[in-house]
Amino acid sequence: MISPSTPRSDRRHALAWLWTVLVTVAVVTVDQLSKVAVRKSIVPGETRSVLPGLQLVNTRNQGVAFGFLPGRHVAVTVLVGVALLILLLYFARHRDKPLIWLPTGMLLGGALGNIIDRLRAGSVTDFIKLPLGWPPFNLADTSITLGVLVLLFVIESRD
Repeated sequence: MISPSTPRSDRRHALAWLWTVLVTVAVVTVDQLSKVAVRKSIVPGETRSVLPGLQLVNTRNQGVAFGFLPGRHVAVTVLVGVALLILLLYFARHRDKPLIWLPTGMLLGGALGNIIDRLRAGSVTDFIKLPLGWPPFNLADTSITLGVLVLLFVIESRD
């Protein structure tokens, strides 16, 4: 518990962990709710135009990004778990860095959102389709991509 008598650095560390958990929970929640909505409202293989250049589809990805390593969800889950462990160790050592909690939570939430799918169904629900042959993706994938970009920005920024 954070109390007024807790040293300032301990309060900052506790808040960094709290914000990380809140971002993680928010990403997983929005990701999972969006996937449930797609599975309930769009037949697999069906395409719905939302905006020019943006379509919704209901597809299953048995691999990772771009369908790499199809059918290897156990291996993928283990690799993702190792990557998340490294991320958490980095976060624990650098939790004083301003905003480090944001990309950490985004990456954790995105990874957990897709792991939940793999454990539940053996594949990940992808549903956002962009033009020019871009493969479908989901909100967890978006959080991971943006999380990596924000992490690079935070790492490279001056304190």
